[in-house]
Formats: sequence, C-alpha cells, structure tokens
Amino acid sequence: MPPLIVEQIIHRALSENRKALLEPEAKEICRAYRMPTPEFGVAKSAPEAIALAEKVGYPIVLKIISQDILHKTEADAVLLDLKSKEEVERGYQRIVDNAKSYNTSARLEGVLVQHLAPKGVEVIVGGLRDSQFGPTVLFGLGGIFVEVLKDVTFRVAPLTDLDSQEMIREIHAYPVLRGIRGQGPSDENAIISILEGTSQIMLENSSIEQLDLNPIMVYGTGASIVDARMILGDE
Repeated sequence: MPPLIVEQIIHRALSENRKALLEPEAKEICRAYRMPTPEFGVAKSAPEAIALAEKVGYPIVLKIISQDILHKTEADAVLLDLKSKEEVERGYQRIVDNAKSYNTSARLEGVLVQHLAPKGVEVIVGGLRDSQFGPTVLFGLGGIFVEVLKDVTFRVAPLTDLDSQEMIREIHAYPVLRGIRGQGPSDENAIISILEGTSQIMLENSSIEQLDLNPIMVYGTGASIVDARMILGDE
C-alpha cells in the first residue's frame, strides 16, 4: 500500500483535473518513499520566501509553481544561487512577474524555495508504464550521456539489489561513477536506493504513468533529487 500522503496528493491532483503533479508534490512523494531531496518549502509571498530561505539554508533556488507553466526555464521563472534575504526578496517578485508575463492566465500556486544542492555527478532515474512490460525503470547519466548518446539502461519492476547494480554498471559511462580525473567514486548504494524507491512508486501507484527524476546529484556519500516530475494516467 502506498503511504497515505501519496494517496492524498494523487487524489487532490485528479480532483483538480491535473495530469502533471506540481514539483513540490512530486518531491513529497519521493520523500514518502525515503528518497532524498534538498530541503524545500512553498512560499506565497516574499516574506514567506525569506523565512523559508533562512530555514532551508543558503544558497537558494527559486522556481515558480504553476500547473500552467511546466517549462519554468522558458518562462524565466527559475533563479539559482541566491545568497541573501535581499536577493530572495527581489527574486521572488521577479519570478512572479516573469511568470505572469509568460502566461497571463497562468494559475500561480506559489514559489518553490529550495536549498541549492552542491554539484555532484548528475544521473537520471525514470519510471514509465510500458504497454507490454508494465512498470519499468530507467537509469543513465545526465546531460550529453542521455540527450545525445542515449546511454541508458532499463529493467522491469520490481527491482532487486542485483537488478539495480546491473543497471548502474551496464551504462557505457559507468567509469564516470567509478571516479575519473582525480574524483572519488560515487555512492552506488544511494543510487540503488533511488532506483528501488522508483520501482516501488511505480508498482504501488497505478495512477502514476511516468516519472522523471532529473537531475539527481550523486556524491561520495549520498545523493539528492534536485528536480522531480510525475505524470498521471487516465486510471
């Protein structure tokens, strides 16, 4: 059975005729399955954004939250690496203004205030409901490895530890995770935990048609899901 908070998030989205979950909703689902995300909160005003920034810790990322603006970068509604309450205050208003200019009829739910995750090795994890195989999990390195080289692996859920380990080690870019050019190895166990959490989400929540965790920053110890998207199906 899925955690109660996950059922509540999905029920609310469906009752509002939304197929795409809002980013904080997707991240709450990740957390419900013990998958790591940066600290974050949702602000409805500049003072709330400042208070949240103080709570989650600088530097800060701000992103608009709107079911009508899925591509936030195109709307110039994302700001990175804000280091003071003055920057957060100005940034909040700038993001809201840009979102309104981009789509005058957009419904704005607030602004995501998130701690800026440190740089690590970028990987992606995805989930989809294949018409032939059912719930399926994808893994690859981020950036050019996925976008250009299509260097990804797939497994049908449920995943065992061995399945997850094989997914990681079968990609051509695996040496990057082992550590190159003086960098130490990345935490494979942290990736395995996210792969198996994704498998569990897809198995326990038939309403979720697709999910995309991209990027995930992986460190020598631990990992952090920086961005998360989830799409609901017709069920």
